[in-house]
Amino acid sequence: MSEPQSQPSVLFVCAHNAGRSQIAAAFLEELAGDRVQVRSAGPEPGERVNPLVVQAMAEVGIDLSGRTPRQLTEETVGASEVVVTTSGADACATLPGQRHVDWPVEDVAGKDLDGVRAIRDDIRARVQLLADGLTPRPHDR
Repeated sequence: MSEPQSQPSVLFVCAHNAGRSQIAAAFLEELAGDRVQVRSAGPEPGERVNPLVVQAMAEVGIDLSGRTPRQLTEETVGASEVVVTTSGADACATLPGQRHVDWPVEDVAGKDLDGVRAIRDDIRARVQLLADGLTPRPHDR
């Protein structure tokens, strides 16, 4: 009998943790369930998740209304195997042995709802590819 694999951990980082990283974390939570530990944070967290992000995610059945932006800390980075940053979130230094991925995704700030939807859909596709490489799906075991 093989030993259970450790649970992968992913940290999504964007400047204010109010848009892109919240979207990415929510999609990975939905796709991977409890098979992946998901975190999100930002070096300069906003006061709340961008209301248009909350609206755009609600359109695809994901409720972000209760989420709060979180401060990026060395501990959060250190506890993550994979660190995904978005353009403009390069205030995050990774540690040896960690996988670092940078996604060139536009900021949602200043976008209208259609712009946020396009960013949401771009992030969803990126998260799907990331999730496929992290852990086998239950039916693949």
